[in-house]
Amino acid sequence: MAKQEINALNPEILIALANTKMPFGKYQGWLLCHLPEPYLVWFHQKGFPSGKLGMQLATLYEIKLNGLEYLLKPLIKK
Repeated sequence: MAKQEINALNPEILIALANTKMPFGKYQGWLLCHLPEPYLVWFHQKGFPSGKLGMQLATLYEIKLNGLEYLLKPLIKK
């Protein structure tokens, strides 16, 4: 299993993904899991930022592309 695949199985990554806010841009302050799919498609085409945020956005892109965003909803902290 590749390192990235192992990380994708880590529930802490999904919890962070469901509760991290977008730090910049048009959707600054939004939870990443609430970002609209066209915004993630744009990042996919232009290139995701480097670092943790880029990994989170790329992961979220794959989750939304496959219709799995419902898995994140119970992980959002109230």
